[in-house]
Amino acid sequence: MAKRIKSGLKRRRQGEVRRMRNRAVRTRVRNAIKELRTAISGGDTAKVQTLLPQTVSAIDVGVRKGVLHGNNAARAKSRLTAQAHTVLHAKA
Repeated sequence: MAKRIKSGLKRRRQGEVRRMRNRAVRTRVRNAIKELRTAISGGDTAKVQTLLPQTVSAIDVGVRKGVLHGNNAARAKSRLTAQAHTVLHAKA
């Protein structure tokens, strides 16, 4: 049995809290992206218009919290925005 070192136990507790926090943020971002992609594939312009800013905001939060890399977020936002604009401007 390994020694129960106080600092090691504390690091383990901290890691668990951070893991759960990161997981919640990552899940929130993924769900927002999934919902936007569903609206884009369905061609629902009103829903796309409302979901695009919310999704971009969720991605930005993921970057601020350190869950997503900045370049990964920029790429995702760029691609989602381009896809959304094709739907929004196709019917106009």
